[in-house]
Amino acid sequence: MAATKRGIVLMNLGSPDSTSVKDVRRYLDEFLMDGRVIDTPLLWRALLVKGIIVPFRAPKSAEAYKSIWTKEGSPLIVISKQLQEALQAEVEEPVALAMRYGSPAPWTAFDELLEKQPDLEEVVVVPLYPHYAMSSYETAVECARKAHKKGNYKFRLTFVPPFYDDADFIDALVESIKPYLNQEYDKIIFSYHGIPERHIQKSDPTGNHCLKFKEGDNCCAKKSEAHKTCYRHQCIVTTELVSKALNIPASKVEFSFQSRLGRDEWLKPYTAVRLAEWPKEGVKKVLLLCPAFVSDCLETLEEMGEEGREIFLHAGGEEFTLIPCLNVQPTWVKALKKLIERV
Repeated sequence: MAATKRGIVLMNLGSPDSTSVKDVRRYLDEFLMDGRVIDTPLLWRALLVKGIIVPFRAPKSAEAYKSIWTKEGSPLIVISKQLQEALQAEVEEPVALAMRYGSPAPWTAFDELLEKQPDLEEVVVVPLYPHYAMSSYETAVECARKAHKKGNYKFRLTFVPPFYDDADFIDALVESIKPYLNQEYDKIIFSYHGIPERHIQKSDPTGNHCLKFKEGDNCCAKKSEAHKTCYRHQCIVTTELVSKALNIPASKVEFSFQSRLGRDEWLKPYTAVRLAEWPKEGVKKVLLLCPAFVSDCLETLEEMGEEGREIFLHAGGEEFTLIPCLNVQPTWVKALKKLIERV
């Protein structure tokens, strides 16, 4: 039987085209108007995003982007292109790059693949998010599906599922952390991108598991169908698997959530709050990584690498080490190849 003619699309979050307020405003508008990011009725969301959040946030975000921007452009875009090239060197199928917000758009990636393989039968889309969340993995999948339908493409779409507990992904994380364990540290912090608590409940297919237990109960430790789409559970699993593989004592490991927006209850504990508390608890030297991201970006380099560091040191901390994301590490590229081969 002849092999299926396939192409591959790596799909990441996206980034503004430049650090200008205009470009940042356009990017934030597209991002925050996504109903899976801010899940309120369209009219209220438009008033909130276009009338309040973006006008005030765009100038501040533009300055933040300037602090991490490279001469080649946005770190996330640059690293994503490098990952595309690294994977292409490992596979025969053509590999294209798409972003959920900004450019290149999914249809651009589809057209690029068709130019290389006109009789394309299948496109494997890889949302570059290890964990399931409606504001990351789910919206990427739906965006790709919408572009596929609108373009009336003849090839079928296949999606790589969340890989938070995949053995090769865990091995790649382990290898990326190992070099940093040679230094003295009090805690290693797994800081995941935060989401509103209601997103956890909306993604719960059972409707009665996530965040439904009495205080003191750990719903994430109770077996449930909900775990397939529970971001919190999946973050805990990643933390536990990596910590176990590295033989890190439980007393030296913590996980937390960053990037809170608005006044709603988000997943806790909050990284920014804990960074200010740890020095008072005798935690003076920390290692911090952001396993919800596979590519370094604003949320890792600026929010944690700059703001987080400042919070920790100002509170009395002595050493703050940010462990880079997987980016284009060889173990991650090989893990990515295996993820694609298995679908």
